[in-house]
Amino acid sequence: MKKYKILVTGGSGFLGSHLVDCINKAGHKAIIFDSIKSNYVKETQKQIIGSILDAKLVQKSVKNCDYVFHFAAIADIEKSKNNPNETIKNNILGTQILLDACVKNKIKQFIFSSTIYVYSDLGSFYKLSKQTCESLIEEYSKEFGLNYTILRFGSLYGPRANKFNYIQNILTQAIEKKQIIRHTNGEEIREYIHVKDAAEISFNMIKKKFKNKHFIITGSQNLKIKELFLHIKEIFNDKIKIVYKKNIINSHYNFLPYSYKPEMAKKITPNPSYDFGEGLLEIIYEIEKDLKKG
Repeated sequence: MKKYKILVTGGSGFLGSHLVDCINKAGHKAIIFDSIKSNYVKETQKQIIGSILDAKLVQKSVKNCDYVFHFAAIADIEKSKNNPNETIKNNILGTQILLDACVKNKIKQFIFSSTIYVYSDLGSFYKLSKQTCESLIEEYSKEFGLNYTILRFGSLYGPRANKFNYIQNILTQAIEKKQIIRHTNGEEIREYIHVKDAAEISFNMIKKKFKNKHFIITGSQNLKIKELFLHIKEIFNDKIKIVYKKNIINSHYNFLPYSYKPEMAKKITPNPSYDFGEGLLEIIYEIEKDLKKG
């Protein structure tokens, strides 16, 4: 099998670090590009520390690569809402700088991490930045012949999650405070997908049949937030309390977040997938381990 040189922006992060592991496992050379040092980097992996806005460094990093996975972005919706300027610069301008480098270096395929929020009227500047990036990528493909794949991710969970990841957040609440607070009625539906499943699907996109297409990457099971809480209560032997606040706020989305209609995407779900209960336990063990470290 031919070995490829693959750059992963955001390779120190939640999904990006698991993707790097998939690349490494398959025998390819992974290059991590991130503004922060990875806690998971291996000796066989190269890491470049820098800003996606540094055009010279980006050009140098992309040189001689075969594929580029662009997973770097401000992804926290609340942070994005409060920092539109930073979101636009990093998410949109950073993507454009990377696209220029990919065209110049004749990259085989540009794989972009988007979100199902592109279908929504929610998601604030984060949603807007992803919509804009998708349009940029499509235009670069038309004008310069750049092959791309756009992946719209649903609700991810699993080890190495960011602090703003919802399941990470509520499991931390359960461990530290013996309760979970929810500011909605819990009727919202999600299709959670384990991050390792999402990473494996992402890596498999480097095939001709996936070029110049859009995909939704999500779990196969519809789950109400209330049902998620029941799973968690069972794990904790029913010793945690679920608190529904009366001051219900607007959730990110209730069922499927479809209102805006960009390029339609095919849905891909993992098979086989990580067991949801085992996935929750894996996160709990990780949180408890980190808490013991202080």
